[in-house]
Amino acid sequence: MPVTSLRKDATVIGLVGVAHSMSHFSQLLLAPLFPWLKTAFGVGYAELGFLLTIFFVVSCAVQAASGFWVDRYGPRPILFTGLGLLFLAAIGFASSRSYAMLAMFSVLAGLGNGVFHPVDYTLLNRKIARSRLGHAYSVHGITGSLGWALAPALLVPLTMAFSWRVALFVAAALVAAVWVLLWVRRDELELAPSAPAARQAGDGSLDFLKIPAVWMCFAFFFFNAGVLSVVQSFASESARQLHAVPPSWAAMCLTIYMVGSAGGMVIGGFLAANPERCERVVGAAFGAAALVALSIGFADVPAWAVPVMFGAMGVASGIASPSRDLLVKRSAPDNATGRVYGVVYAGLDIGQAVVPLFVGALMDHHQYRGVWLALARLQGVLIVSAFNVRRVRRTVLAPA
Repeated sequence: MPVTSLRKDATVIGLVGVAHSMSHFSQLLLAPLFPWLKTAFGVGYAELGFLLTIFFVVSCAVQAASGFWVDRYGPRPILFTGLGLLFLAAIGFASSRSYAMLAMFSVLAGLGNGVFHPVDYTLLNRKIARSRLGHAYSVHGITGSLGWALAPALLVPLTMAFSWRVALFVAAALVAAVWVLLWVRRDELELAPSAPAARQAGDGSLDFLKIPAVWMCFAFFFFNAGVLSVVQSFASESARQLHAVPPSWAAMCLTIYMVGSAGGMVIGGFLAANPERCERVVGAAFGAAALVALSIGFADVPAWAVPVMFGAMGVASGIASPSRDLLVKRSAPDNATGRVYGVVYAGLDIGQAVVPLFVGALMDHHQYRGVWLALARLQGVLIVSAFNVRRVRRTVLAPA
């Protein structure tokens, strides 16, 4: 990799981060508005959760395919296409007159969302100096968390002041503004398609699928997605029901979690400087997050403490994020970056497609403690999965 200046690296990291924030922002266009959409369309939480299932099933399929497109055509055109589709989906959500229309535009939003991780990690891994990759992953994760935090912070107040339709039109305008910004700075995102290299594991278009660690990473991201979907879609409401949290406080819990996650990623970027300890960092961080989740679900805590505990859980999860990305980096052949990230992060989409169906059913049956127990169990599985990635990678690398 050629040596690049700090200024050039910072510019690329910033532009990729802004784009990534819109991916995460768009994932939460609907979830913060569930109480209003439930009334407007006469549906239950399970039906609303199914909209997320549609979104992430489509995103999963696109994500796996877009990794091949990125390696073949380069990341920049794929990025602009994805952002354009997210803009059209937000306009569609705002204009929807039926549940069926929401479902149709969930498909469009999933098409747009699916391109980002293969695009982003290809740009970072190929344009950023290796010595700065840990911090690049940290910024990438921070911007994603800030995108998640921005969605409820922007959409809920606008909905309360005007309507959910106005909130979604404003969201569409924000996505359009980011598209224009990236178009103006498009030269910074130029990257040629992957060039053929000497044959090694991963050179064949599907050879990388034979690497066991890739599939262990896929499983890890599946369970990580389960954690995200519970926190994003149902945790705030279930905590409100358990601890009599005022609605205005409950609406801010997700934003507090995401801001805490962004702060944790700053710390995690420094911890990721040593790749050898990434599994231990992931294990310790998710262990702490699971303890907080169990406390919210089963301890008698005052209402004022709930947002604070959301923040603590976010910090712990954020610390794990850069080391989590290094798990994939260390398992991916250099010449198959887009494909590996596409397949691995498809696990993220599948998890976010499946889990809302089950957790939405728990919510409809008022099993609020069950929501938090499910969250803690998923966080525990993540700890085991991280060390399994390490075990499989070392087994493959060991001499015969």
